[in-house]
Amino acid sequence: MRIAIVDDDPIVCQSLETILTATGTADVLWTANDGGAAVQQYFASPANHPDILLIDIQMPGKDGLDAAREILPKDPAARILFLTTFADKDYIAQAMALGAKGYLIKQDVAAVGPALQAVMAGQVVLGAEILGKLTERTTNPADSSNSGNANDSATKLLNDREREIAMLVAKGLDNRGIAAKLFLSEGTVRNRISVILDKLGLTNRTQLAIIWLNAHQ
Repeated sequence: MRIAIVDDDPIVCQSLETILTATGTADVLWTANDGGAAVQQYFASPANHPDILLIDIQMPGKDGLDAAREILPKDPAARILFLTTFADKDYIAQAMALGAKGYLIKQDVAAVGPALQAVMAGQVVLGAEILGKLTERTTNPADSSNSGNANDSATKLLNDREREIAMLVAKGLDNRGIAAKLFLSEGTVRNRISVILDKLGLTNRTQLAIIWLNAHQ
């Protein structure tokens, strides 16, 4: 696979490039040290479009989230994987709402290679710490049993096909992967997910995944 790496620390870019190249995981097309440079590089030519853009969030000037907001409307097929030191709930929610393919913490560098391969296989990748943070959004520590019951009741609002789709969303499959599993068109899956979100009063598929996981753990 061909990837691009964006991080405000050149040493991080160089280290990741060395590791991924040496292990045969990926070829690095280019690197950049801020979001503005990343957008410029990305659209310099079609040949500059990586299979996956590995990008930090907090950087001087344009940050990673703003870079993603510029890239995705122009290239909806872009695969963006965030790699950052910040396990911040708001950052995670923003990243996943944008349509990012994953969110990893830098301390877990060994997970980067497998994460890139999973994204190429059509999965959405969230590190263990990130899943923990997201679960906190739907769990009340003072009454976790009631929270679990509420999540279970919510998923019972779904019909059988919607429950199948919700389960596959929770497993990290994107629309294409779900369509292939259930022999549906991507458009049908997209529409079904919109209906599910409306039924449950949710705004994005990450919230759906967490509710499903809480109801079936």
